[in-house]
Amino acid sequence: MDLTASLDVDDDRTFTLTLKEPYGLVLQSLGKLSSNVPFMMPERVAQTDAFTQIKENIGSGPFKFVQEEWVPGSKVVYVRNPDYAPRAEPPSYAAGGKKVLVERVEWHYIPDPATAQAALAAGEVDYYEIPPVDLLPILEKNADITVAILDPLGTQGWLRPNHLHPPFNQPKARQALLWMVKQEDYLRAVVGDPKFWRTCGAYFMCGAPFETDVGSEPLMKQDFNKAQQLMKEAGYNGEPVVLMDPTDIPILHNASLVTAQLLKKIGVNVQVQAMDWSTLTSRRAEKKPPAEGGWNLFHTWATGADVSSPINNIGTSGGCEEKAWFGWPCNAEIEKLRDAWSRATDLAKQKEIVVELQRLLYETVPYVNFGQWFLPTAYRKSLKGVIVSPVPFFWNITKEG
Repeated sequence: MDLTASLDVDDDRTFTLTLKEPYGLVLQSLGKLSSNVPFMMPERVAQTDAFTQIKENIGSGPFKFVQEEWVPGSKVVYVRNPDYAPRAEPPSYAAGGKKVLVERVEWHYIPDPATAQAALAAGEVDYYEIPPVDLLPILEKNADITVAILDPLGTQGWLRPNHLHPPFNQPKARQALLWMVKQEDYLRAVVGDPKFWRTCGAYFMCGAPFETDVGSEPLMKQDFNKAQQLMKEAGYNGEPVVLMDPTDIPILHNASLVTAQLLKKIGVNVQVQAMDWSTLTSRRAEKKPPAEGGWNLFHTWATGADVSSPINNIGTSGGCEEKAWFGWPCNAEIEKLRDAWSRATDLAKQKEIVVELQRLLYETVPYVNFGQWFLPTAYRKSLKGVIVSPVPFFWNITKEG
């Protein structure tokens, strides 16, 4: 929007975006996958005050949300939108022909993995998005179940510090986290089988166009003494550090346990506060000091589709409280480099900028990358047309029997 001169309504179905200057990433900015995307919504909904919860879930896609069957924390129901006209072409991630070939999709939240696995095996559910690795041998032996890696880009783990409050408002304290972390420890805890993960020092994903290991030595060479010294230099003196632990998500819960143990090893007085993910996503927006209901640290992850370049990796933003993601890193030079990357006209120049940017990111530490993984999805073989994509889509799928 910083590059936008105007957005003008032409008619009920068309608008014109006029830029202040040439910008080649309009489609990438508007069409990114997963989170933080510009969903279409009715004008009356879009004009809802930013501090008021939206009460209508109305979009423009091939499915309709069934409000009256929604059970928060348990079940979400979608039905085919009879008024949606799909394109006459094959599906392509979130684009292409979105043909809905089933009348109804029920998305169930089943917190216990063994219960979810049993439901899939019994045919009570058809699709298990992220089964734990220790259940994969059981699922793979079932002749009625397909186990496949649907995300070709992988996932990156994040340990996100709060840049507003001590101790992680000090760069040296954030750098201490780099020296504290050992990716192998996290990946064994959250994924397990090494065939599904890799260590990676690249902020913009290993195996992607902007992979580089520049500046990553602190992350890739664990040193508790160095981490302790940096915490001391940051002025840390044993104050409580609040780590939010979403116990209902095994990957993030296990990562939290690893971090808590490592923090203790470098002399940090860590307070692990257990909560569900919904509570965490509400609390992470809180800017109060940790002692007043705020926080110091939490874990999350991002798909490769979300972090493979400086423009869509929102975790690398140094946009301060006004523009940065939860945690609110503030660094004008980072924003200048991200801006320069977006204006670069060739790949070689973009790669040159990424090297400079990643060096600065490792000095600033907007978040700690605790590794990269590729987790399979399990689904009944009666499902046909499942789309290979970084996020699950349910168009193009048929169900036999």
